Amino acid sequence: MESPFLKAVRERVVIYDGAMGSLIQDMSPSLDDFWGKENCSEVLNLSRPQMIRDIHAQYLRVGADVVETNTFGATDIVLGEFGLQDRVTEINHAAVKLAREAVSQFSTPERPRFVAGSVGPTTKLPSLAHIGFDAMLASFVEQMTALIQAGVDVLLIETSQDILQTKIAVAAAFDAMAAAGRRVPLQVQVTLQESGTMLLGTEINAALAILDVYDIDIVGLNCATGPREMNDAVRYLCHNTSKQISVLPNAGLPHNEGGRGVYKLTPQELADYHKRFIEEYGVHVVGGCCGTTPKHIEAVVKACAALQPAVRNIKPRSEVASAYTSIPLELDGQPVVVAEEMNTTTRVEHFKNLVRSAKYDDILALSKKLVAEGSHMLDLCCAIVGEDEKGYMSSILEKIATRVPAPILVDSTEADVVEVALKRIPGKAIINSINLEDGEKRTSKVLPMAKRYGAAIIALTIDEEGMALTADKKVAIAKRIHKLATEKYGIRSVDLIFDPLTLPISTGQEEYRTAGIETLEAVRRIKQELPECRTILGVSNISFGLSVYSRRVLNSVFLREAVDRGLDCAIVNYSKIYPLYKIPEAEVEIARKLIFQDSSNGDAL
Repeated sequence: MESPFLKAVRERVVIYDGAMGSLIQDMSPSLDDFWGKENCSEVLNLSRPQMIRDIHAQYLRVGADVVETNTFGATDIVLGEFGLQDRVTEINHAAVKLAREAVSQFSTPERPRFVAGSVGPTTKLPSLAHIGFDAMLASFVEQMTALIQAGVDVLLIETSQDILQTKIAVAAAFDAMAAAGRRVPLQVQVTLQESGTMLLGTEINAALAILDVYDIDIVGLNCATGPREMNDAVRYLCHNTSKQISVLPNAGLPHNEGGRGVYKLTPQELADYHKRFIEEYGVHVVGGCCGTTPKHIEAVVKACAALQPAVRNIKPRSEVASAYTSIPLELDGQPVVVAEEMNTTTRVEHFKNLVRSAKYDDILALSKKLVAEGSHMLDLCCAIVGEDEKGYMSSILEKIATRVPAPILVDSTEADVVEVALKRIPGKAIINSINLEDGEKRTSKVLPMAKRYGAAIIALTIDEEGMALTADKKVAIAKRIHKLATEKYGIRSVDLIFDPLTLPISTGQEEYRTAGIETLEAVRRIKQELPECRTILGVSNISFGLSVYSRRVLNSVFLREAVDRGLDCAIVNYSKIYPLYKIPEAEVEIARKLIFQDSSNGDAL
């Protein structure tokens, strides 16, 4: 059943309140009001309840549809800085009660009003190791569970400055809903600096790619800047996600006057910007943040409440992201290149030796070199028999996850290693991989992780009978995994990447001579029959056993044939792939004959 809040958002423009802190300052509470804990505004829910209730009422009186609870810093992380870590539930319950009491005075069946449970970013940045994933998660779960139990209509994760913090908060929101036994709408807002990125450098395209995978109802922006500075990011969001969009700007950029931040954007200016966001871009949720007053919200209500938002018809996109930028898993005519050199299980010992020697600076240098040479993503495998794979994975990601602009493929057969990695990665990672070799044993562990941590997944065409050798069997397994992932675990089709696998055609083994043909046909059919999914291949498998130069030629030709059939991604040493025009025509022809088993002029081997 659709929540009344989401029904309102779907049907019309929904208008939030404005600043809480600015109005608190205007009321000049005493140090005693703060219980001697200066600037701990959450205390006022207990010490000055009428003040907080009156602020809510000021916004509701001018027509706001939603008021935010006075709980921006009401986690044990923030409250602990004031010695109030044991009063999280009490403070959050009190804040919801005050907001609910105010709303009840203005809400009608025709125009219901709502309470949003405000959840701020805390004072810690997990991407910079200020706090661990699990510790921050527990803090958010405690606050959000209290907010849900007290009766909020929507959870609002706002002013997110570190995208890993945002991911942790989202995971916590669903944990809290499970703990409280109640599903509530989830709204998530990031904050962009004047530079156009989040505090740690995350671009809006990366932030959206990271968040779009989750079952979030509304995604948007708030704080740091005014609506003028937000314009490009708002347009990007509206053009690139099917989720509803929210925009809650500051009243412009603050000006320092007498040591105090003063906001100059007028109520009418804010209303004019919101009118544009609604009518031109299709925004459904607007409001204000720092410096916005009841007068600002009154102007927005008068200008925007009756507007019809522009219609948006956006389909989900296949994307992954680093901590900084996104990579679409579909580049016109070219494969997305995944570097294969950061893998301890290959015959080349260099990376394994770096891992064993804990030479993390050298590993960082290698990862940057691979990106500079043209790789779009990095496949990271740290498995060494009998050694601490989990420790290796964690240590390497601690070094590279926020220092390399390329998304990570977490390559491990161990579910606990995958989970440790996903907790370290701020971006949207890819899990490499799942299959059906042991039935649903591995998928039952890994697919819930993909859902929880917002990852894409590579699925291999292997089932209980082993690796599929024919195109028909490869496609059948792909469809089986697709049905399982989407229907049982709620994974989006655009986040599934199928690897139809190929075996060497260069060993002379007769049963594998058609392996290239079958794999290429499987790529074509998966693209045709599962059009929202993506495909990937470990290209160099095709040439195992040949000389170095011959491998380069065969790999290059096979990659071109695969791309022509729709291959999206290739795990390959990109520096060893030649453009076909750089290979003698006769050698290209021999490679094609080998791939397509053309023996009209003798065996190509």
